[in-house]
Amino acid sequence: MIDIKFIRQYPELFDNAMRSRGSSFRSQDIIILDEKKRRQQTEIENLKSLRNNFAKEIASLKKSGKDIEEILNLSKENNEKLALIESDFSVEQELQNIISQIPNIPDAQVPIGKDENENVEIEKWSSPKNFSFKLKQHFELGEDLGMLDFEQSSVISGARFSTLVGPLAKLERALSNFMLDVANEYGYQEISPPNIVKSDAMFGSGQLPKFSDEAFETKDGFWLIPTSEVSLVNLVAKKILSETELPIRYTAYTPCFRREAGSAGKDTRGMIRQHQFKKVELVSITTAESSHIEHERMTNVACEILKRLELPYRKILLCSGDMGFCSQKTYDLEVWLPSQNKFREISSCSNCGDFQGRRVNARYKKDGKNFFVHTLNGSALAVGRTIVAILENYQNADGSVTIPKVLESYMGKIKLLEKII
Repeated sequence: MIDIKFIRQYPELFDNAMRSRGSSFRSQDIIILDEKKRRQQTEIENLKSLRNNFAKEIASLKKSGKDIEEILNLSKENNEKLALIESDFSVEQELQNIISQIPNIPDAQVPIGKDENENVEIEKWSSPKNFSFKLKQHFELGEDLGMLDFEQSSVISGARFSTLVGPLAKLERALSNFMLDVANEYGYQEISPPNIVKSDAMFGSGQLPKFSDEAFETKDGFWLIPTSEVSLVNLVAKKILSETELPIRYTAYTPCFRREAGSAGKDTRGMIRQHQFKKVELVSITTAESSHIEHERMTNVACEILKRLELPYRKILLCSGDMGFCSQKTYDLEVWLPSQNKFREISSCSNCGDFQGRRVNARYKKDGKNFFVHTLNGSALAVGRTIVAILENYQNADGSVTIPKVLESYMGKIKLLEKII
C-alpha cells in the first residue's frame, strides 16, 4: 500500500511512476479526495470542540440557575450535525478503495518499459545441451512414459489439471524435499501454513482486490492460496517486532491455486500453466536498510537450486511495466526449454519494500520508533515447471529421462525414468 504522504509530497514523482507502470492513477484525483477527507476530519474536530464547550457552558448555567433551553437546542443541533458527518464514510471508503488498487512505486534501479520486451538480461548460466535426435515436449515425454495423465485429470477436474504417476510423482516429492533442504541451508525456517485464508490475509499480501478474478473463493468467503506468500507474509500481520529479530526468513512447500483468468489460450497443453500446482516459496521479513541486500541473497538461493540441477537459465531484471502489483523490483529466472527453443519463467524474486508491511500493519521498533517491515518473496522453485525443465533437458533418444545427479539420493534407486509397462 502506498503511503498517502508520499503522494502529497511527491505528486510528480508518483505520476511518473504510475505512467511507467501503465497505470491510470494520478496524484491530482487522489489529493482532491484526500483534502476532502481532511476537511471532513477538521470539521469533526471543530464540532467535537464545540460539543465540549457547550457541555461546560450548560454546566455553568445550571450551577448559576440560569435558563439553558437555548444553549441545549444549540448543543443538540451541533451533536446531530456531528453524528451525521461521523457516519459518512463515503469519502474515506472511496479513498481507501483507490489506494488499495495502486501498484507499488518502482525502485530507481528498475528500467522503464511497457512489457516483457523491455526487460533487461542480467546474466546467463550454462549453455543449452545439443541433442542429436528429435526432441519431445514435456507432455509428450510424460504421457509416453505412462507417468503424466491429462485425459483422466480432465474427467476428474476439467482443463489445466494433471496427474503424476509412479516415479514422476516421486520426482515431484524429491524436488520439493531438495528445494526445502537448500532453503534450510540458507537459513530459511520451514513452515507448513494454512492453505485456506481469510479475505484480510489476501488483501494484506496484495492479492485483493486486484486479483480476485484469478483466485478461487469458497462459498463462505475464504480463499485458496494462489501462493504460500499469502500465508507467510501474514505470519507477522499486526505485530511489532524488534529490529534484532530481523531478518525473518520463511520457506514453505504448498499447493497453489489460480484460475489463470488472464491467460486464456496460453500454454493450454502441459504443466506450464495449471489451476493447481506446487511450489517452494521463500519469504523474508526485514528492515528498510537491508531489503536490497536480502533481495540479491534470495535470488541467489533460487539460482543455486537451478545450478545444482544443472539446468541452463538466465536472470532478468523486469522493467516497470512488467512487474507484479506489489513489487518495487523483481528478478525473473527463466529456465531453458529445448522443445520451445527459448527460456521460460521458473522463478520470480521480488522486493516489495514496505508495501505489504503497510497492508498487514507489520512493524519493527528501532531507536524507540516504529517502522513498517519490508517484505520479499520468491519461488525456489515452481515444482511443476522444474519437472517440465528436467523432462525436456534430461530426455534421451529412447524417450527415457535421466534423473539429475543431485536428486539421485532423493529418488532411492531410480536413476532413470523409463516407460511404465
